[in-house]
Order: sequence, then structure tokens, then C-alpha cells
Amino acid sequence: MLYSILASIDLLMRLDTLLMMSFGLVLGIFIGALPGFTTTMAMAVLLPISFFLSPVVGIPFLIGVYKGGIYGGSIPAVLVGIPGTGASVATTYDGLPLTKKGQSRKALDMALAASAIGDFVASFFTILLIGPIALIAMKFGPPELAAVMLLSMLIIAFSGTTMVIKSLMMLLLGMFFAMIGQDPIGALSRFTFGFFPIESGINLLPMLIGLFAIPEVLLSIEEKTKPFVEKSVRPEGDRLTLHELSECKRTIARSTVLGAVIGVIPGVGQVVAALMAYAAAKTASPHPEKFGTGILEGVAAPEAANNAVNGPTMVPLLTLGIPGDNITAILLGAFVVQGLRPGPQLFAQQAPLIYAILFSMIIACVLLYALGYLLIPLFSKVVMIRKAYLVPLTIVFAFVGTYVYRSNVFDLYFLIFFGLLGYAARKLSFDVTPLVMAFILTPVLEYSLGQSILLSQGNLLHYVVIERPLALGIILATPLLTYLMWYRTRKLRNPNPVNGTLPLPAEQ
Repeated sequence: MLYSILASIDLLMRLDTLLMMSFGLVLGIFIGALPGFTTTMAMAVLLPISFFLSPVVGIPFLIGVYKGGIYGGSIPAVLVGIPGTGASVATTYDGLPLTKKGQSRKALDMALAASAIGDFVASFFTILLIGPIALIAMKFGPPELAAVMLLSMLIIAFSGTTMVIKSLMMLLLGMFFAMIGQDPIGALSRFTFGFFPIESGINLLPMLIGLFAIPEVLLSIEEKTKPFVEKSVRPEGDRLTLHELSECKRTIARSTVLGAVIGVIPGVGQVVAALMAYAAAKTASPHPEKFGTGILEGVAAPEAANNAVNGPTMVPLLTLGIPGDNITAILLGAFVVQGLRPGPQLFAQQAPLIYAILFSMIIACVLLYALGYLLIPLFSKVVMIRKAYLVPLTIVFAFVGTYVYRSNVFDLYFLIFFGLLGYAARKLSFDVTPLVMAFILTPVLEYSLGQSILLSQGNLLHYVVIERPLALGIILATPLLTYLMWYRTRKLRNPNPVNGTLPLPAEQ
């Protein structure tokens, strides 16, 4: 492991990596600061850029977009009370009151500091823990891997943002799309209806861009294209002092732990982490009545938590190939296109490269604070930009990025199809996350299950019960774990720390 870490540092210390990561952070903060354009959409549209870069440059670029987008949502949340991303909903509770008090600069500084600290600490512990977890995952055989894939898909469906029946419908639809083409064991064609362009299956890239970018564009066209605020907004008041930051250290530490724990669990995400942290900070405070009136702890708690989710989401992604949310599903697409299939064997095959990517998360946190500190006044003007200026650019990026990857015109048809499907899903309140996760995980589930049947020589039940007790344990625990995740997620999503209602966003 020491050799891998030293080799990863050598891989990472490149000027192009640092520049592209900084560029990704700036783009992420810019889009995160624009209400209505989500981090998921930004990741989907910018994903093709990473294909033309080496993995140690392209993936850190996307990580920069990820981290920048989650933080950037706090800027309009503080200045105008509109969360730039779903992750910043709780930041509005005290962010806007601080602005009304003339302390918007102090609130923005606190959001930046809490975000960078929470992200840095959680990313550091991710690096410490991911190696041992990967070693355990490498002990998994086909039966254990199939059981984990099934458990993961059920947890994602039952802990989604919509009704369980809707999530299960999207899960089954994603499994169907994944089965189009050739089966992984016998290479026999399925559901192609003699149509040659889908003999090799549906490509992940047009699905991701279609489901996450095109609906945002169509919904933006429906809305008025005027700015979100009619008058200029800018940070006002004094800057944050070290003493004020120190007074919030316990809140930041508590929120970081909460965010890191939630980040490891697939399907929960930044919104729940931020709300949990806000509620915990209010409960632990000697003056809970001040929350919601404009105090710095009310900004520090959700921002530390939602950014602390970022690093730990890489744990299930890299060790088991299970994306924890929409954003890590897009990261998975970047890994796959680069020839890196996340899973138990990835560390054994590409340990230096993977540790280099993990260390890039640490560097991104430092760059996030430096760039944010310098450019907050500039990013504060983003809320004045009309969507009409950005929608055409987004459409161009979506279509060009989809086409240049394989130069296949049928990918554009799939882009349009999944874009319309995603738009219809949004209008009908269906969450597309289970669809995407099922599309990604079904081939692994099917291949592992096929291998298990072959290894069992036709007697799968005897093989699992007698020879694979770990797989049997996972299968038996699946109903209980699924129920607990459903119950816990519903309990976390329903109450609002301020007024008892929670308009939970589906996107980040």
C-alpha cells in the first residue's frame, strides 16, 4: 500500500491536473450558484470533456465540478434565499436572515470555510478507510457480489425521493434497458427486435446526458427567462474572523461526521445530510430559539454536512462499483469510459491511479477554499444571469459531447429519447435515480448470478446455503436492511428543522 501511495503522489503532481481541477471547481461553483441548474446537470454536460484527457486529469476535473457545484449552491441561498442546489436548502434558513442583517459576507465566508473543512476531513478519512474496505471487497466471489448488487438496488429504490411503487417501476425500466443487446454469459441477442444499432446495447453516455441535462433545459424553457433577482446583489458587511469560526468548531465537527456517515450509504445524499446536521446543531445549541433568525452556526452546520458527503460517496463506488447517487453514477460513467471498471478488483489492478484520484479530492478542498475566498464577489453576480443565455450553450454541449464520443448518430437519437423520458419523469414526479442505478448495476448482477449458477453446477440453493454463508447472510438480511433504510430515510425526509414541512428536491 505504501508503494501505491507514493506512486499516486508522483502521478498526481502534474500542472495539467491542478489546472483542470481548478477549472472544474470554477465551473462547478458557477453552475451551483445559478438557481435551477443542478450539479448533476453540470456533471452530465461536462462529462465528455474528461474522455479526451488521461484518467488522472479527466476524473479530478469532474471531481472539481462536483465539489464546486455542491458548495456553489450556498451563494444564492445566502444572498437571495434561493438554494442553488438541493443540498443548500437548509442553508437558506439562516443564510438569508444574515443577509438581511447586513452580514452576507460573513455568512458566505462561513459557508466556504465549513464546506472546505467538512469536505477535507471527510475526504481524508475516506482515503484511510477505503483501502481496508477494498481488501474485504476483494474476498467477494460471484454469489456475494450478486447479493450485494441486489441489496443495493433495493435500498436505492426504497430510499428514493418519490413513492416506493414509482421507484420500483423506474428500477424495472432501468433493468430492461440494461438487458437490451447481448447477454453477458452466452452473448445472445435480447430485446433488439432485429435493430442492429442496439445489438451492442444502449450506451451509458447518452442516457446520462439525456436524463440529467435535457430535462433541465426543457423545464428552463417553460419558465420565464428573467433574472432570479431584479436588483444587483453583492456581499456586504465584515469578513468572518477566526474567533467566529472557532465558536462553530463543534458544530462543524458534528456535521462533518454526520455527512461522512451518510455519504457511505447509497441513495441518501447531501439534502438529508444538511437537514440532519441543521436539526442536530439546533438541538445541541444552548440557544435553539436563535436558529432561523440569522446565526452563523445555522450556515456552518448544513454546509459542513453536505460537503462532507462528497468524499465518502466514493467508498461504495470504488470498492463495489455501486454509485451512491446521480453524481457518482456520472463519475462511474467516466471511470468506465477510461477503461477503469470500479469494483473489488480495481485496487488490485490500478492502485496507484486510484489513490491519485483520491488524493485529488484533498487538493480540490484546498483549491476550493482558495478560489472561493478570492472569487466570492464574482460568483455573487451569477444570480443576475438570465437562463436564456445559458440554455442554448447547454444544448450545444449536450449534443456535441454525445456525438464526439463515438461519432455515432444513433447516440443522438438515444439522447433525445432519454431526454424526453427524463422530462416526462420530472413532470410526473418520478425519480430517475433508480433507473440509472439499475442500468449500471444490472450487468454486474446478471454476470455474477450467471457465474454463480455455473459454479453451483445447477444446484444454486445448495451452493449458496452450504458453501457461501456470507452470500446467504446478505440475502437473508436484505429485507430487514431494505425496510430499515426505507423507514429511516422517510423519517429523515419528512420533518423540517424549522417549520415542520420539507419540500425535498430530487436533484443536487
